Amino acid sequence: MDIIDVIRTRHSIRKYQSKQITREDLEKVIEAGLRAPNAGGRQGSIIIGVHNSELTEKLGKLNIAKFDRSALLGNYVSDEQPSIIDDPNIKSGFYGAPSVCVIFGPEDFLYSTADAFCCAENMIIEAHSIGLASCIIARGEETFSNPEGRKFLADWEIPEGYVAHCFVLLGYIDGPEPSPKKLHEGRFKIVD
Repeated sequence: MDIIDVIRTRHSIRKYQSKQITREDLEKVIEAGLRAPNAGGRQGSIIIGVHNSELTEKLGKLNIAKFDRSALLGNYVSDEQPSIIDDPNIKSGFYGAPSVCVIFGPEDFLYSTADAFCCAENMIIEAHSIGLASCIIARGEETFSNPEGRKFLADWEIPEGYVAHCFVLLGYIDGPEPSPKKLHEGRFKIVD
């Protein structure tokens, strides 16, 4: 499939089957993240692949434990793939995804967040190209800003001075593919 077709047909998925992805596919997705563009060629991002659905469920609950809906600009994402924005009854920010990648970066580097999201973008494109469903989730720092979260950081040997910027959920879609969304008008100009 041509890369633009992969980009056009990829959707953020928030309904997952319990079926675990293969370790080989997880490694492919992580490699795509590691090959992402990064400021100054620094390669400062660290990716932790969590290939354990019980652990991802614990992390997903930590992810929304302090979620503040009052800070949202809107309150609707999708009927087909509802988010925690749409449904306050959703209890996991990871929507039952059996595998999750956590992307960390140095907190004292100006482009750390941008680098992490470049990793995440590469990862979701690779995931879709190999038949996996995916979604990028934020609230990384909040997820680990409690004793249970800090224990994960210690267990994973995340260096001091690194913060979680985002997550990439991975699995197989539960249900049909979402309908393509129409692009909003007026979002670009070409200046000659």
